[in-house]
Amino acid sequence: MIRLPQVNLLIKPASSGCNLRCRYCFYADVAANRAIPNYGMMSEATLEKLVAAAFATAEQAVGFSFQGGEPTLVGLPFYERLIALEAKYNTRRLPVQHTIQTNGMLLDANWARFFREQRFLVGLSLDGHARSHDRYRVDAHGAGTHARVFAAARLLQQEHVEFNILSVVTAELARRIPGIYAWLRDQGFGYLQFIPAIDDFGLEAGRAAEWSLTAEAYGDFLCRLFDLWYDDYRRGRYVSIRHFDNWIQMLRGREPESCALRGVCTAYGVVEADGSIHPCDFYVLDEWQLGHIETDELGAMLTGEVAERFVRLSLNKAPACDACPWFAICRGGCRRDTEPPVADPDRPYGLRLSANRFCAAYKRFFPHAIGRMQAIARELGPL
Repeated sequence: MIRLPQVNLLIKPASSGCNLRCRYCFYADVAANRAIPNYGMMSEATLEKLVAAAFATAEQAVGFSFQGGEPTLVGLPFYERLIALEAKYNTRRLPVQHTIQTNGMLLDANWARFFREQRFLVGLSLDGHARSHDRYRVDAHGAGTHARVFAAARLLQQEHVEFNILSVVTAELARRIPGIYAWLRDQGFGYLQFIPAIDDFGLEAGRAAEWSLTAEAYGDFLCRLFDLWYDDYRRGRYVSIRHFDNWIQMLRGREPESCALRGVCTAYGVVEADGSIHPCDFYVLDEWQLGHIETDELGAMLTGEVAERFVRLSLNKAPACDACPWFAICRGGCRRDTEPPVADPDRPYGLRLSANRFCAAYKRFFPHAIGRMQAIARELGPL
């Protein structure tokens, strides 16, 4: 058996199933590009095999994250069973971390109490105020969902659940970021993640739909958001924004916790509802299946030939990265933002990645913000 220091699995217990029809959903496109778009609900038997394998493989710690689709569709008893299985298989009493990303539509007091008692970190998808959120985050009938999601956020606050707000940066949100940031801050949401919208495979990045995000719009978004955030920081009103936190930590000498900023992919283990394992949430595709929990050893899947090939391809960078003054902090960005790879027989592994689609955005942002980020890093001191 191959053992690993840590095992962190991202589990999709409801596969691609969802009770919303968000117009920019990247996972709907991922699911449409494989033979079986939706694997249904994860069985209790599959969950037990996952839990047993994770604790048998990990030497130091285990993390279970849940995403979708919409992971609450599988029901609260599924997660209560998870806790019982952890008690059964965690015989060495390893530290266990739980996270879940949800659209909030099914959350009630029972969910909130469970999250608090079991110390789940919740990522709640909320694209700012109603005008921005309701444009793209709609239900199966095309109706906006802001009121219901905002009520879920208030419930999490009342129940003292630890949670982050996750906002997808569309062209619409980027234009309205001053008002959206102020609104989120004023609601008492102290932990924010802004995630650039991803276009479907094979479509021209930044121009595929009305919500698509161009490099110019993203660069403007980053600069304006940073100015607002920095002014609050100087006034003693700190709001955690994941990207800014990561870049400042990098300037202090720490590796980023966000895989998009590490410069190389990892095969961290995404588990579809049927028990198939894949290397990354953006690549839950048939050609990148690492194996299956029913038939293959977890450690061998996460370190095997397919996983190695997935990581190896990310080592290639666009030629423009070689002389870029910002490469040390940008590191080429997320691989999903460099699709498609192009043939280059003179480089290792036969492929190189095209330039990151947000390259121009970063070249605008870093000169705008780097001095102030460095100043904050100096104030905080080395790690």
